[in-house]
Amino acid sequence: MSDEARTDVVAWFDIPVTDLDRATAFYGAILQAELTRYSAPGIEGALFPTTGLSGTLLKGEGFVPSHAGSVVYLDGGDDLSTVLDRVEAAGGTVLLPKREIGGGRGYFAYFQDTEGNRIGLHSAG
Repeated sequence: MSDEARTDVVAWFDIPVTDLDRATAFYGAILQAELTRYSAPGIEGALFPTTGLSGTLLKGEGFVPSHAGSVVYLDGGDDLSTVLDRVEAAGGTVLLPKREIGGGRGYFAYFQDTEGNRIGLHSAG
């Protein structure tokens, strides 16, 4: 690794779930995307589609959904309101409506998914 400052410190994320079918349907509905299911010894998962940084829904021993702790922010597209407007119809709860970050950094919001995780959304608009 070089001595230059890193700008790409996030490489992957896992969102723990207890019901993979329910979670896959929820995220597919709010993001209007198809997640790819997979399994490995001791775990089941569903990969988010990507052209860069990505992650997975993950069901297995030790993967426990949580409302506390670190927050994963998903890309809300051009206007995160579009995704946020789908949350409740898909079985989630809006925790914090769209808010401006300030300083031209865009907007954010929080929702609780069907598994009990607190998840963030971010967008420029």
